[in-house]
Amino acid sequence: MSRLLHAAFLLTFGSHLCAAEPVLLFSDDFARDEATAGKEDIGNGWTSNSAWRAKGHQQVDLKDGVMQVTKHAEADHGVAIFHDVAFQDGRVSLKFKLAPGDDLGLDFVDRELKTVHAGHLCMARVTLKGITLMDSKTGGMDNKIRERREKGDKFPELAALLKTKTQTFKLDLKPEDWHTMVITVEASRMSAVIDGQPAGSFQSEGIAHPTKRMITLAVNKSAQVDDVKVWKLK
Repeated sequence: MSRLLHAAFLLTFGSHLCAAEPVLLFSDDFARDEATAGKEDIGNGWTSNSAWRAKGHQQVDLKDGVMQVTKHAEADHGVAIFHDVAFQDGRVSLKFKLAPGDDLGLDFVDRELKTVHAGHLCMARVTLKGITLMDSKTGGMDNKIRERREKGDKFPELAALLKTKTQTFKLDLKPEDWHTMVITVEASRMSAVIDGQPAGSFQSEGIAHPTKRMITLAVNKSAQVDDVKVWKLK
């Protein structure tokens, strides 16, 4: 991370950041090609859900040194791209490019946690118009809450609870331009910096889950991603 960007974090979120120097766990600039043209083969430890959600069709393409993601017409779910990491508190930076109507999620996951659907803990989801920070563990992905929602539960108390588990902050990003996103999770707080400027900070108990074992990039339509870096803070 650049000194300027690190300074922006310290200035805005200084009381929430740990004193220890971040340890770089993983980085990828996607400067490679697939072993077989037309076959999804991301490499460097990445996997995706294309095999079981898109009938094996390629949804992730390494092209011109960039990860290009496009949901296939036959897919029954958004594209999810996984990479194992291990930390309690951490930071992820990446570059992204979106078209109007696109979105990109960065999900922190612990699949060994069985009280939530698919281990979803917390997420940042960015569009050209805003970034949403959410606590999935004690919100919409909690198994009991998810079951109630799937049954059509409309009780006001449930809606009120879920409202406290997410917060959206406005953005005004240019389509088809490259942007930089940095997400920090420390203790019960998730903070976002977009293009070097603080974009939002949200606190909720589920974010403090002690074992983040995986990051997932989530794309509902299409997105381009580059220069992914993951740091451990704790």
